[in-house]
Amino acid sequence: MKFRDAIQSDLATIVEIYNSTVECRMVTADTTPLSVESRQEWFDEHSADKRPLWMVEDDNKNIIGWVSFQSFYGRPAYDATAEISIYLHPLQRGKGYGKAVLQYCMDTAPAYNIKNLLGYIFAHNIPSLQLFTALEFEEWGHLKNIAILDGIERSVKILGKRL
Repeated sequence: MKFRDAIQSDLATIVEIYNSTVECRMVTADTTPLSVESRQEWFDEHSADKRPLWMVEDDNKNIIGWVSFQSFYGRPAYDATAEISIYLHPLQRGKGYGKAVLQYCMDTAPAYNIKNLLGYIFAHNIPSLQLFTALEFEEWGHLKNIAILDGIERSVKILGKRL
């Protein structure tokens, strides 16, 4: 696997991969697919030197997925904490890439002055919870029934790891 900084021309692929998770109601609280234009500001908030957005590729430059670091809560005192988001291409899920991507991010985060990683995961998303706990993330918070997806209340767990 190779990690490279996302460039503007990657945004459509990022959105396509993200949108592939909307319908399953396991990964995102968005209930309808997003447009590329609606993600431009989010894309622009990333920076290669502080909060990277990486494309993940195999050795043949096929897209495996993408991963991003986002600032937590937007206040300077929290600069050492980042939220991590990992999204894999539908054809690449279930192959162990998620664990490899998360491990790479844990290994690399200190170079960006990140000491704490957070994952916000729906409590019913067992595969993602298992992925993070397998790499020793712990439950740092539980937001009970804060989302409604198709009329069903859903909880969010905040999993954290001190690096």
